[in-house]
Parts: sequence; structure tokens; C-alpha cells
Amino acid sequence: MSKQYRKRSTLVGALLIISGLGYCQRQRSEVIVVSPQVNPDNTVIFRYLAPTAHEVKLNAQFEKKHVPMTKDSSGVWSVKVGPVNPDMYPYCFVVDGISVADPRNTNIFPNEGFQNSLVEITGSNPLVHTLQNVPHGTVSYQYYNSPELGIRPVVIYTPPAYDKNLNAKYPVLYLLHGTTDTEETWTKVGRANVILDNLIAQGKAKPMIIVMPYGRAYPVINKSSGSLRNWENLQEFKKDFLNNLVPFVEENYRVKKEKDSRAIAGFSGGGGETLYLGLNNPEMFSWICGFAPGMLKEEFARNNETAFANPSVTNKLKLFWIGVGREDGLYPVISEYMKILDEKGIKHETLISEGGHTWMNCKLYLTTIAQKLFK
Repeated sequence: MSKQYRKRSTLVGALLIISGLGYCQRQRSEVIVVSPQVNPDNTVIFRYLAPTAHEVKLNAQFEKKHVPMTKDSSGVWSVKVGPVNPDMYPYCFVVDGISVADPRNTNIFPNEGFQNSLVEITGSNPLVHTLQNVPHGTVSYQYYNSPELGIRPVVIYTPPAYDKNLNAKYPVLYLLHGTTDTEETWTKVGRANVILDNLIAQGKAKPMIIVMPYGRAYPVINKSSGSLRNWENLQEFKKDFLNNLVPFVEENYRVKKEKDSRAIAGFSGGGGETLYLGLNNPEMFSWICGFAPGMLKEEFARNNETAFANPSVTNKLKLFWIGVGREDGLYPVISEYMKILDEKGIKHETLISEGGHTWMNCKLYLTTIAQKLFK
């Protein structure tokens, strides 16, 4: 057999193998999976391709318990739920006991503790976090340097017209995420930028800059070390926040630098950070807002040392605000905290909402306080 014939035979064989692989891939790709499918009546169909799975359930934040899914002959599991109240919700699939994000959905919940996808039900009327035909601000991903923590990420929102009105300076809101969330969660789940775009367009909120940093002092503080309001994280994050983040923002953005133009707010563990930083640094902030702030009763005195010792100074704040849901696991301890504030004569505003420890409530709280800030 000639060398030329052997080469030709090898080439033909390779082509046949590639062709066969392509055929197999086409056969597999014939199973088209669309998920999630949001219908005009606000029902939603979820689908997941898992031919060999024994059980698949839907775990969605609008459902009180896992919803069983059924498998068809092509191996696609599905379930139709709803109608669902318009909002944006996290969800995942529980496949033979393992939670997984929806592989057909590119909208992922940024989080270091779990993998969830996001589904948005808009309904017939746009909500405050729904993208609308209004002037939009800019969301930029930035980095700053910390001598102790290295290069740190921060997401920054600048309002519409920031790049046009080059002589204008703006107040700034420092917005902190929950314990296992990341610097992206406030825009991708909390829709902070969209909410502010809409409120500013409606004349309900002042144009402001929003600074959304990463809230864990990693790598000094391990990512598995628990809540962001843990004392060790509070100490390291405080140093980074005051010595590195605030100077970076004030050097690179046109922000007003007096305390009446600085606000701080945060959710859950980030809410605990918010109260600790804000109440213990009265020269820095005039607006302090906790969204279901993480706290323990035995930490009240330590974490609120300055505020409890000087109620008259705390009462000079433009706004001290706390929001929490009735079904939130933190509701009892936050209620105890608010009783102590009353006993000490520390003025504060509260919003007791329905629901639990959710980002749906976070959007409500941000919408509420954004209309109060800097006025």
C-alpha cells in the first residue's frame, strides 16, 4: 500500500469521525430548551434538561416550598407556576438534591454562597426597577488599591448628565451588599441604577453618585468567616473604607465632600456594617439607612458605642432609617434594637414591610430612602 493511499485513507477516516460527531451533536441539539418562559398572564414555565435525573424541583423565592417538576420523553423537566406578582426573583433547580442555576438563563445572581438565576415578571405596568425610556446614568467597574487588602473592586453609578454638566458636583450614597453577595449585586439584583434613573426622571430623587464596594475585607478576612458584621471584618473594612475607598471616590469623581452630602445604606450584613460605620463616625455621614441590618443583641452596646453615648449628636443626623420585613428572621432582634433607640431618645424612622429577608424588600427600601436623601 502506497504512502499516498494510506494518507488518503487516514484523512477519509478522520472526516467520517468528525461527520459522525457533528451528527451526534445535531441530534442532541434538537432538544431546544427555553427557560424561563414568562407569559403575558404572568405565569412562568421553567425547564431543565436532565435525562438521567431521578427528581428535579423548582426552588423560587415566590414559592413557599419546592415545586416538583415533571419529565417528558426528551428528558426535559418542566413546571408552570403562577400567575406571579410582578417583580424580579431568584430561583434555582434542585436536581437529585443538588441546587443548580438555570443553564439556559444568563441572568445570574452574583453571590459567593449559592448559585441562583433571576427571573423578571414585569406585568402590564412598569415597576420602579423596570427599565424605562428615560435618561440613563452610567454603571462603571472600577478598582482601587488597599495596602492591606490589595486591589479592590467597586461598582460606581453616575447619574444622567454627569458627563455633560462637567462643573456640577453630586452627593454620594455608599451602598453595601449582604454577607455572601458581591459588589455587583446591588445593580444586577437590586437594580439600584435603574431605580435611580426612574426616580430622577420623575423628579422624585436628587441626582446622586452611588458607590457599591465589595464588603468583605478579603484576603485578611476569610470568605467563609460568617456575617460581614463580625467584629474582625468590621475593623478591617472600616480601615479600608475610610482610608482608601472614600479618598479614591473623592479624588476621581465630582462629589460634594461635606457630611451632609454623604449617605450610607446597606442590606443584612452590609446593613450591620452601615450602622457601625455611620453611627460611629458622625463627622462623616448625615444620612444612615439600614435595610434589615444584621445584628445580635449582645453586640448592641459595642457596635453602637458612639451613638448610645451621645444621643444628642446622633439626633443631628438628617436621616436615621431602618427597614425590615415582618417575616424576616431578623425582625425580633431589630425590634429590640429599635426599643433601645426609643429608650435612649435616639430619633429614627422605620418601615415595617411585608415579606422576609429578600432583595424584593431591598428594592422597596432603596426606593423609599432615595426619595428622602439630600433634601
